[in-house]
Amino acid sequence: MRDLFLSDSINPRTDGVEQANNHRLASLTLDEKSIGRGSADQEHERTIAVYDLIENNYFALNGQDSGPYALNIALVDAKLVFEIKNVEGAAVVTHILSLTPFRRILKDYFLICENYYAAIRHATPSRIEAIDMGRRGLHNEGAQLLLERLKGKIETDQDTARRLFTLITALHWKG
Repeated sequence: MRDLFLSDSINPRTDGVEQANNHRLASLTLDEKSIGRGSADQEHERTIAVYDLIENNYFALNGQDSGPYALNIALVDAKLVFEIKNVEGAAVVTHILSLTPFRRILKDYFLICENYYAAIRHATPSRIEAIDMGRRGLHNEGAQLLLERLKGKIETDQDTARRLFTLITALHWKG
């Protein structure tokens, strides 16, 4: 496993309220066996998503107040595995989600990302902007689907779901 970033910072949206401070991720690990290495662009996107996620997130387990949490994300047999521990390393819960509902969005997202990365090297600014709008729309659709799939298990906000969706896409980029 590769520990990408660890931060003890308080979620800026909580204004120091202890209960809200418990509803966040303090660290995130991506399982190396699951993700492989990506291109420079993909690795850069992963790093930014992890950094942004840890710096500002809302992550609460339904029925529990044992955070902040350490999250390990893996991909096992086409299923997304969220292994959640407390910051001391004690296991709290593991959630396994089927990725079948994400298949179409991921396929479209990868296609538009390829077009986007090619466009930023050669296309006009208006063409890049149009492709990027489509990319952001698919990203929002993936985040919304993730929120629906986590309902009843993990509560998160739209920004956190977007960053988690970025990491889900990273699990599918094999080097």
